[in-house]
Amino acid sequence: MNKIIDLRSDTVTKPCEGMRKAMYDAEVGDDVYKEDVTINRLEKMMAELLGKEEALFVPTGVMGNQICLNVLTSPSDEVICHKEAHIFHFESGSPAALSGIQMLRVEGENGIMNPEEIEYFVRPESAYYMPRTRVIAVENTHNMCGGIVQPIERIKEIGKVAEKHNLYYHMDGARLWNASVAAGISMADYCEPFDTVSVCLSKGLGTPIGSVIAGSKGVMQEAFRVRKGWGGGMRQVGILGAAAIYAIENNFERMKDDHRNAKTIAETINKLDAFEIDLNLVQTNILIFKPTALKPEEVLAKCKERGLIISTGQPRTLRIVTHKDASEEDIKTACEIFESEFA
Repeated sequence: MNKIIDLRSDTVTKPCEGMRKAMYDAEVGDDVYKEDVTINRLEKMMAELLGKEEALFVPTGVMGNQICLNVLTSPSDEVICHKEAHIFHFESGSPAALSGIQMLRVEGENGIMNPEEIEYFVRPESAYYMPRTRVIAVENTHNMCGGIVQPIERIKEIGKVAEKHNLYYHMDGARLWNASVAAGISMADYCEPFDTVSVCLSKGLGTPIGSVIAGSKGVMQEAFRVRKGWGGGMRQVGILGAAAIYAIENNFERMKDDHRNAKTIAETINKLDAFEIDLNLVQTNILIFKPTALKPEEVLAKCKERGLIISTGQPRTLRIVTHKDASEEDIKTACEIFESEFA
């Protein structure tokens, strides 16, 4: 049977032998008692990487984002985010269900919001009959907009709006690693204006489970309490912490390979009349493109028949995500499939 090339997401990666060995050898303890030395090491490492006082390991990126929003808000508050934000579309309505808060979605060019438009939508403090604006949330890289890297100057400009109106500022940095590698800007520099940040370990880094949130000591103490209440207080979780440490030390800088591979596929697709793609928007490991004649489902079926699995985006688009388990040979094969099936 021919090898299946799975480019649906960077979450499909599997631990390599080195990561498995690190997990096997991990020194562990009870993390709810803060006695897991491996998780303690990871959280200290992440706090330093992100430039924050403290960090906290959580099982998933959704839990990470939602804990941050919860500790920054009260019920009936409002969070301003981009109209295609992950926290709005893909977190199962959790802001309303878990924290009693609502999202106010604003426009933005390719996922990059305009500070003036954000400020326009900040609710007046005197308007007791409106929800209270409490948080501005930015996503970096922006998933639905094709892995776009948020310009750091724009991040700082939006931060000034948050500061002016005494608002909290949160980064959904699920793929902040990719943004850092692509832009050559440190994680800490990207995170400096934010009160809270959430980053995934289970995407480009290739660990099997986990995310980390970070912020001030006081915010993280409250986050620790909420994590326990939401069922995220795990015990000998250093097995997963060891995977994360291994990934940070071995898989962070290699993300540039994923970015190069995404560009290679994008350039192939750009040569085909069967699709539309904007090469300027392929900045990291995600590419989103539109079929011009076939339906997206037809393209998926043709690719799957050849052993290539990709996914659909919104609206009526196709999506490819490169990752550490997709070799250069796999990328070459994927390009050949597109050329032979859709030329």
